[in-house]
Amino acid sequence: MAREDEERIVDNEQVVPGGPDTDVDEERRITNTQDNELNLPSGGCCMPSSTMHRFLALIFMCLLGFGSYFCYDSPGALQSDFKRDLDLSSTQFTLIYSIYSWPNVVLCFLGGFLIDRLFGIRLGTIIYMVILLAGQLLFATGAIYDAFWLMIVGRFIFGIGAESLAVAQNSYAVLWFKGKELNMVFGLQLSVARFGSTVNFWVMQPIYNYVSGLYNAKNHTVLGMVLLLATVTCVMSFLCSLILGWMDKRAERILQRNNNPSGQIPKLTDIFTFKPPFWMVSIICVAYYVAIFPFIALGQKFFMDRFNYTEAQANTVDSLVYLIAAVSSPIFGFVIDKMGRNVTWIFSATISTILAHSLLTFTQLNPYIGMVIMGLSYSMLAASLWPLVALIIPEYQLGTAYGFCQSVQNLGLAVITILAGIIVDHSNGDHMWVQLFFIGWLTIALISTGVIWAYNNKQRGNLNMTPAQRAEFVSVQHYQHFE
Repeated sequence: MAREDEERIVDNEQVVPGGPDTDVDEERRITNTQDNELNLPSGGCCMPSSTMHRFLALIFMCLLGFGSYFCYDSPGALQSDFKRDLDLSSTQFTLIYSIYSWPNVVLCFLGGFLIDRLFGIRLGTIIYMVILLAGQLLFATGAIYDAFWLMIVGRFIFGIGAESLAVAQNSYAVLWFKGKELNMVFGLQLSVARFGSTVNFWVMQPIYNYVSGLYNAKNHTVLGMVLLLATVTCVMSFLCSLILGWMDKRAERILQRNNNPSGQIPKLTDIFTFKPPFWMVSIICVAYYVAIFPFIALGQKFFMDRFNYTEAQANTVDSLVYLIAAVSSPIFGFVIDKMGRNVTWIFSATISTILAHSLLTFTQLNPYIGMVIMGLSYSMLAASLWPLVALIIPEYQLGTAYGFCQSVQNLGLAVITILAGIIVDHSNGDHMWVQLFFIGWLTIALISTGVIWAYNNKQRGNLNMTPAQRAEFVSVQHYQHFE
C-alpha cells in the first residue's frame, strides 16, 4: 500500500478505492466533500475545521480519566484520617489499593476484548463509567456507616470500571491520533489524569478539615461525606463520555471510517500470537509502576517519618510526582513524536527513576529533588511506553492488547502493594527496606527494556527508529504485523 494511503488511514480519512490510475481530481473532490461536511453547523458542533473537531475530542478524551484518578488517590491524600477514623493498620490501608487491582487481573483484559468484539468503544466507555461511578458511591457509603467491608466492595467495583475505562481511553487515542501526534496525545491524557491526582492531594485535606469543622468532629461520617463530595468528579467524567461518544459516532458517519479494514475478528486466543516485545512491555508495566503508585500511596508516612514533615507538607511533596507529570507529559510526548527512539526514552526513564528512589533513601538531600526527578521520569516513560503497543499490535486487537497490559499491571499492583504495606508494618519506621524493594522492581524493568532493544535490533524492527526512519521502513502491513 502506498505511503499516501497509509497517511490517510492514520488521519482517519477515507481512502478512495483504486490503483495508480484512479482519477486524482475525483479523489480530492470526495476528500474535500468530507472536510466540508465536518464544517457544517448542521452537524450540531460549531467547528471551523476537522482539526478543531479532533482538538475538542481530545479535550473530552483527556477528561475521561480525571474523576477516576482523582478518586483513586483520595485514600493516599487522607492516609492519617483513614487510619484514625476507621482504625486501620498499614496492611489494611493498602488493601484499599490492592482490592482495586485484584478484579482487573482478569476483568481488565476481558474489558478490552469486549470493546474490540462486543460493545465497541463508545458503548464500552459509557458502561465502564457507570460501573466506576457506582463503585465510588458504595465506597463513600461504606465510610459513612463505618462498614469497611462495604468500602472494600465499592473499591472492588470502582477498580473494574476505572481500569477498563483506561483501556477505552487508550483505544480512543489510537483511533483518532495514530501515526502523527500519538505520543503527545498519550502525554496529554496522562497530564490531565495526573492533574486530577494532584488536585486531589491539594484539596482533600482542606475539604476534610472544613467538613469536620461543620460536624465539630473527626470520624468516619465526616470521612464518608468527603468521599461523597469527591464523587462529583466522576459525574463530570461520565458526562464527557457521553459527549465523546456522540462526537465519535458523528465522525464515523461522516468519514465512513473502517477501524478493521482486514475484516479479521478479534479472539481471546490472539494474545498467544503477540510478539516478545509486547510481553516485555507488559513486564515493564508491572515492574515500573509498582515503584511509583504504592510508593505514593504510602508516601505521606514516609515523608513524615524520614523528613519530619507535617501531614500537609508530606502531601505536598508526595503529590509532586503527579504535578510534574501533569506539566511535563505532553511536552515529552511532543518531543518523542519529533525524535522517536521510544526504547531509548524508556531506558532513560527507568534509570532516572532508580536515581530518584536512591536519593530519597540514601541521602539527606531535599526530597523535592528526588520527587522532581521521579515526576519527570514517570512522564517520560508513560509518553514513550504506551504508544509502543500501537507499533507492535494490529489496530483491531488494540483493545485486547491494552487490556492485557492493564491486567498484568493490576496483578502486580495488587500483590506488591500488600507486600509493601507488610514491609512497612514490620520495619519499625525504617523505610529503607521498602525503598530497596521498589528499586529491585525498577531493575527488572530495566532488564526488560534491554530485551526489547536486543530483539528489535536482531529483527531489524522499527521500535527505536526516528519518525523519518519509520516512514521509510514501515507500511500499513508492517504496523500491523511487527516482526
